[in-house]
Amino acid sequence: MKVKSLYIYPVKSLAGIEVSRFELDDFGPQGDRRWMIIDRDNRFVTQRRLPELANVSTALRDGVVVIDVPGEGVFPLEAGTDAVEVTVWRDQVVATAGAGRAGEALSRYCGEKLSLVYMPDSCFRRVDPGRVNAERRVGFADGFPLLVVNQSSLDELNSRLEYPVDMRRFRPNIVVEGAGAWAEDLWREISVGDSQLDIVKPCSRCVMTTVNPDTGRKDPATQPLKTLAGYRKTQDGVIFGQNAVHQKPGVIAVGDKVTVLNQEN
Repeated sequence: MKVKSLYIYPVKSLAGIEVSRFELDDFGPQGDRRWMIIDRDNRFVTQRRLPELANVSTALRDGVVVIDVPGEGVFPLEAGTDAVEVTVWRDQVVATAGAGRAGEALSRYCGEKLSLVYMPDSCFRRVDPGRVNAERRVGFADGFPLLVVNQSSLDELNSRLEYPVDMRRFRPNIVVEGAGAWAEDLWREISVGDSQLDIVKPCSRCVMTTVNPDTGRKDPATQPLKTLAGYRKTQDGVIFGQNAVHQKPGVIAVGDKVTVLNQEN
C-alpha cells in the first residue's frame, strides 16, 4: 500500500489544496484548518448550511493563505490582534480575529454577515479525551488532526452509484491505495513513511458529502450519503474513512509506503 494523494484545508469548509507532501506539526498537517469562518454569534459556519462555500478556493502564496471569492476577487488572510471566543461544535476556544477585507467579501458572496478567525499557537483545543488518552490538540477540524481514506472504498461506493463521485467530497488528508475496499475499518495503527498514526474513530459522514465540489450545490437525491447509509451505518453514524492522530511530528509524501502495524482480527 502507498499514499495516493494528500490534501490540506487552510480554511475550514472552503476548497482544499492537493499537495505532494506535508509536514505534521502539533496540530496535524501544517496549516490545516487553522482558519475558520464564523457567523454573527461567533459560531462556526460550514458547507452544511452554505454549500456555496465549496466555490471559494484557497491557495498558499509565500506561506500566506489566500482565498478566491467568486465575483469578489483574491484576498490574503491576515490575523489581527483582537481575541474572540468562538464555538466549533461543543468547544469554545479563544481565536484571533481576522483583519483585512476577506470577511467582507465572504459576507457579500454568501449574503450574510461572516468573519474569519485564526487559531494561534497559544490556543489549545483538545482532541476528544474519550477517544485519545494523551493530551493532544487539534485545529478547527471537526474533531481529529487527520482523516485517512481508502481509494478502493470509494471505488466500491461508486460502483453502486448512478453518477460516480469525486474523493474531494469526503475531504481527506491522506488517500491510501493498494488496500481492499473497507480494509481500513480494521486498522488500529499504521505507518505512513516514517510517521506512525493511531486510528481512533470511524469518520461519520453528513450532508457535506452531497455537495458537488465543482458547483457548490447539494445533490437533490442526497447522494452519495443515501447509498452509504444503506450499508455503512453503524453506532458511529454513516461512516467513510478513519480519523487518526499522529504520534509525533514528521513528513508525509505522496508515494510513501503505508503499512498496517496493528488491526482487529
